[in-house]
Amino acid sequence: MTRTTLTPAVDVRRAADRSATTIDWLDSKHSFSFGGQYDPANTHHGLLLVNNDDRVRPGSGFETHPHRDMEIVTWVLQGSLVHQDSTGHSGVIYPGLAQRMSAGTGILHSEKNDSWRIAGGPSHTEPVHFVQMWVVPDEPGITPGYEQLEIENELLAGGLVPVASGMAKHDGESAIRIKNRYAALHAARLQPGQSVELPDAPFLHLFVPRGELALEGVGPLSTGDAVRFTATGGMKVTAVEPAEILVWEMHATIAA
Repeated sequence: MTRTTLTPAVDVRRAADRSATTIDWLDSKHSFSFGGQYDPANTHHGLLLVNNDDRVRPGSGFETHPHRDMEIVTWVLQGSLVHQDSTGHSGVIYPGLAQRMSAGTGILHSEKNDSWRIAGGPSHTEPVHFVQMWVVPDEPGITPGYEQLEIENELLAGGLVPVASGMAKHDGESAIRIKNRYAALHAARLQPGQSVELPDAPFLHLFVPRGELALEGVGPLSTGDAVRFTATGGMKVTAVEPAEILVWEMHATIAA
């Protein structure tokens, strides 16, 4: 990770320009290079390597697979996602519940849209819609871990809420902890006319998983759009219709 002198920039990435993985059970849109969708000019922004916008059909999902040396944050927008991993953690992730998995020295996990298997009762027909985001940890080889936290009440206030953070300034706040002291994820649910001010940071990534907004000095943003800020911030985002945003505040970047 490095901290260098930067040139201010605001880079808007439209939803239609994302690469995609589409198979019978999965519709995944990738903000950065992912899997077979590789672009050497689009590997990360700041400390963020993955921002996948996923929809999974009921009864399907990601079978058990490995991860290593990555902080993985999952944010569900609709439906429910069942998580199970090799450290013994299992549970159902739903809207308003923040979840973090530290892969560290190595972890196996699965993610499926089959919550009836745990809760009982009939199967459902609703797809699960979630955003999964990966940032690098401060150091490799940490002990794998898992954390989740209900923050629905904080989101109801309409402001920008810390969701996951390794930054000292968020100690004591309702945010799950990630193992990177230079990164924090914020979220907000906004009603028409409501605004939030974006943090000012060397690297900022704004993603609109749903809704229509107006970004000060830039213009309209729609569902699936993203903005990469370098050496700037502090602009206002105002909802035109009910909307949700995810904002990564990052004070370092991955070394070249």
